[in-house]
This record gives sequence, C-alpha cells and structure tokens, in this order.
Amino acid sequence: MISRVTCTLIFATLVTAGNAHAQVRTVRDIPTALAVEAVAAAVADCSSKGYNVSGAVVDRAGQIKALQRADNAGPHTIDTSRRKAYTALSMKTSTARLMENTQKNPAAANLVYINDFIALGGGIPIQVEGDTIGAIGIGGAPGGHLDEQCAEAGIAKIKDRLK
Repeated sequence: MISRVTCTLIFATLVTAGNAHAQVRTVRDIPTALAVEAVAAAVADCSSKGYNVSGAVVDRAGQIKALQRADNAGPHTIDTSRRKAYTALSMKTSTARLMENTQKNPAAANLVYINDFIALGGGIPIQVEGDTIGAIGIGGAPGGHLDEQCAEAGIAKIKDRLK
C-alpha cells in the first residue's frame, strides 16, 4: 500500500518533470465572428437555390461555434450539419471524400460507428496554412454534393480573412 506522503512525492516529481520540458504552443481557432459569417453565407447560398438547410461551424475542438437553421429546414438538419462539420474536422477532409473512401474500403466503413461521425457529403474542414482550425457542415439540400457547394460558399466568404 502506498502512503499519502509517497503519493504526494510521486505527484510532485511528475509535475516538476513535466514543467521542466514545458513548451509554449500557439493554437489557431476559428473566431466566432467568422464562424457566424461563414454559416450565414452558406445557408443563404442554399436558400437562394431553394434548399432549406441548417449549417454548423465547429471549432478545432469539435464544439459548435455557430449554428443557423433556415426557415422550413427539416428538424434533422441541425444535427446532421453539426455531425458533418465534426466529421470533417476529425478526419481533416471533406465528408464527401470520406463517403467515397468508406464505399471503397470495407475497413473504413466502420468509421460510421464512431459517435457523431456521418459519411454524407456536406462537411468541409476550414484550414489556414495546412492547419485545421474548424469545419463547416451543411445539411438539408437534396444531395450531399449540393450541401458541399453551399459549405464551400460559406468558406469562400471568409477565406481572405483567415489567418
């Protein structure tokens, strides 16, 4: 049995050892203002084509940064758009590409069993200089390729201000 003093000494040693090699790391994340603007632009793009969709932007941790639902969008579109964004962020690729890969590779097909993953087109990572800082997902158009076009429009709206 380990005594309380021994546990304290082990903990102090681990903390001290960890601090001796600590490094400062810069982490980029999508700003809320740009996330809101991107999702609004994507939903507006779909609405202009007659598609009632929802859109979600997640930050680099997969948490919702912005969410918008068009008038008359189906109730399922909110969760679908969030899951598409989460999946695109996690895999650092479009969900359309992931869908193609899961259809070609039986082992990759198991990815859909991961909580919140969805292999439907409409999710795109948001990247700056190769660093994935978030993702956008659109759900509700009559086809994942159409959701993806709207997501691309959302990213295009903010692309020049991503740093």
